[in-house]
Amino acid sequence: MNLPNKITIVRVIMIPIFLFFMLMPQIPANRYIAVGIFIVASITDAIDGYLARKNNLITNFGKFMDPLADKLLVSSALICFVRMNQIPIWIAFAIIAREFIISGFRLVASDKGVVISAGLWGKLKTNVQMIMSILLIIDFDIVAFNILEQVLIYLALAFTIISLVDYMVKNKDVLKESHN
Repeated sequence: MNLPNKITIVRVIMIPIFLFFMLMPQIPANRYIAVGIFIVASITDAIDGYLARKNNLITNFGKFMDPLADKLLVSSALICFVRMNQIPIWIAFAIIAREFIISGFRLVASDKGVVISAGLWGKLKTNVQMIMSILLIIDFDIVAFNILEQVLIYLALAFTIISLVDYMVKNKDVLKESHN
């Protein structure tokens, strides 16, 4: 169990703690604690990936758990936002469905020995989702922030769809081979 994998495990452990504070409005400053946890968890994603690549510590466990931890973190936040009426359920569903589709697609590709890394649209999607999530967690009740939140929600949705289409088009050969 190397350091990047330990960091990934810490990120997974942070998710229920994040959820606890998101869903406990009776705790003073619950949203600020939740956003702190969310930001730290998001940063650990960059750190574990960087350390794994820099020190050649890439493992099968890390290849599996790192993206899973990210999907669990983002999906947990999206479900909270739906519960709190901050985003429509269909948008959360579209974003979460994209993550499952890409995960399945990556599994098919990995069975064929093909490694598919994140593209520009996927990275933009992730960054917009993180910024959107941070603003929705804090939930400033200021008109300008409410407008910015709505813009980021629909931008995240657009990048989700664009990145899915981009991913499928660029890797259509993997799909063709899976039908044979």
